[in-house]
Amino acid sequence: MDPTPAPPRSRPTLLQRVLHEPAPHPRLERLEAYPWVIVATVCVGAFMGQLDTSIVSLVLPALEVHFDARLDRVQWVAIVYLLVLIGLLTPLGRVADALGRKALYTGGFAVFIAGSALCGFAPDLWTLVAARALQAFGAAMLQANSVALITAAVPHDKLGRAIGVQATAQALGLAIGPTVGGFLIAWLDWRWVFWVNVPFGIAGMILARYTLPRTAGPHRAQSFNRAGSLLMPIAIGALLLGLTDVSLAAYLVPVALLLFAGFVYTERRAGEPLLGPEVLRAPGIAAGISAALLSYTVLFGALFGVPILLERVFGESPDRAGLILTLVPAVLMVVAQVGGWLGDRFGARLPTVSGMAIAAAGLGLMAWAAGSSLTALAAALVLFGFGVGLFIPSNNASIMAAAPADRLGVEGGLLNMMRGLGASFGVALVSIAMAVHVGKPTHLGHPAQVLYGFRIALLALLAAAIVAGAFSLRRHAAGRDARAPDVGRV
Repeated sequence: MDPTPAPPRSRPTLLQRVLHEPAPHPRLERLEAYPWVIVATVCVGAFMGQLDTSIVSLVLPALEVHFDARLDRVQWVAIVYLLVLIGLLTPLGRVADALGRKALYTGGFAVFIAGSALCGFAPDLWTLVAARALQAFGAAMLQANSVALITAAVPHDKLGRAIGVQATAQALGLAIGPTVGGFLIAWLDWRWVFWVNVPFGIAGMILARYTLPRTAGPHRAQSFNRAGSLLMPIAIGALLLGLTDVSLAAYLVPVALLLFAGFVYTERRAGEPLLGPEVLRAPGIAAGISAALLSYTVLFGALFGVPILLERVFGESPDRAGLILTLVPAVLMVVAQVGGWLGDRFGARLPTVSGMAIAAAGLGLMAWAAGSSLTALAAALVLFGFGVGLFIPSNNASIMAAAPADRLGVEGGLLNMMRGLGASFGVALVSIAMAVHVGKPTHLGHPAQVLYGFRIALLALLAAAIVAGAFSLRRHAAGRDARAPDVGRV
C-alpha cells in the first residue's frame, strides 16, 4: 500500500514574503564583534535621518523660487515630514515588535529610498509634499527600530557605549548636513538634496539584509490596539500643527487633548495595548522618558535660537553662523562616547545628572555672553554640547535596559518620538519668546530686542534642563543604579 502523499505546500502570501527575514551571513554571526556590526548597520539609518533633517531646512528658499510659491506653502515640505515621522514612531515600534524588527527596518530603507527619489523628481510643490510624507514613513520605520535592534543585540554592560555610537552617528549627520546641503544647492541643484539619500539608503538596505539577525519570535502573530495606533498620530499631528501655527493653537490643542483622551480609553480597553502598562511602569522609565523629552527640548531650542542671535546681534553671515553652531553637534559627537562609557561603568546617575548640570551651566554662560563676547559664546556652546553629550546616551541606554524584551520596539519608538516632540517644543518655546519681545522671529528686529528675547528663551531652556536633571536624580534617589538587571534578548 502506497504511503499517503504529503499535502501540497501552500505558497507564501505576499505579506509573508514581505515580512520574511533572511538569516544574516553566517561568517558575520561567528565574529566576536558581531554586535558592533549590528550597531554600525543601525548607524547608517541614524546618520541618514539627521542628515536629511538638517539638509532640508536649507532648501526651502530654493523651493520658493523654483515653484514660485509663498513661504507658508513651501514650509509644508518640512512640516509634513515632521508630522508623519513623529506620529508613526510608536505605532510602528509596536508593529515591529509583533511582525519582526529586521523586516520593518530593511523595508524602511526601501520606502525611504523611494520617497527620496520621488522628492527629487517632483514636478510641483504638492507632489513634493506627498513624496516627503512617503519619505517620512520610511524614516519612521527606521527610527522606530534602531534603538530596539541595538538593545537586543548588544551585551547589557556595553549598551551605553553602543547607544553612544548611535548618538555620534546622529550628531555627525546633524553637524555636516548644512555644509553638504549648501554645497549641493550651490553647485548642483536642489533636487540633489533628496537624491543624495539614495546611495546611502541602498548601502544601508544591503547591510541590513546581510548583517541584522532574525527578530521574529513567538509574539509575531500578536494583535494590538489598532484604534489607538490611529488616534495617537492624529493627536500628535494636531498638537504639532498647533505649535507650528500659534493662530491655530486655540483650536488644535483642545482637539489634540480629546484625541489623546480617546487613545487612553482605547488603551485601557484593548487586550493588547499599544504601549501597555509594563512599558511605563518599569522602574525609571517614565522619569527617563520625561527627562529625554526635556533634554531634546533644550538641545533643539538652543540650536534654533543661537543662529538668530549670531546673525542679528553679532552680525555674522549665515555661513559663519552655521559654522559656529556646528560646535554643539561636534562636541556632542565626541563626548557621547564618554557618556556611554560612564553609564556602563558607573550607572546612569553620574553622567545624566552631571550632564544636565553642565548643560545648564552652558546655557547660563550663553545668556551672559550673548551681549558681550563671541569667544565666550563659543565656549558656552562647547560646554553646552559637552553636557548634552554626557546625558543622552546614558539616559537612553538606561531606559532601554529597563524595557520589557517584547516591547523594545515600542520603547525605542517612544524614545525617538520624544526627540521629535522635544525638537518641536524647543523651536516653539524659542519662537514664542522671540515673538513676544521682537515680533515674528523671521523678521529683523532691533538687536537689543533680539538679545532680550533670546535671554528670556534661554531662561526657559535653563529651567527645562534643571527639571531634566531633577528627574534623573529622582530615578536613582532610592539608591537604585541605572544598570538594571538584564532584561533578556530577543
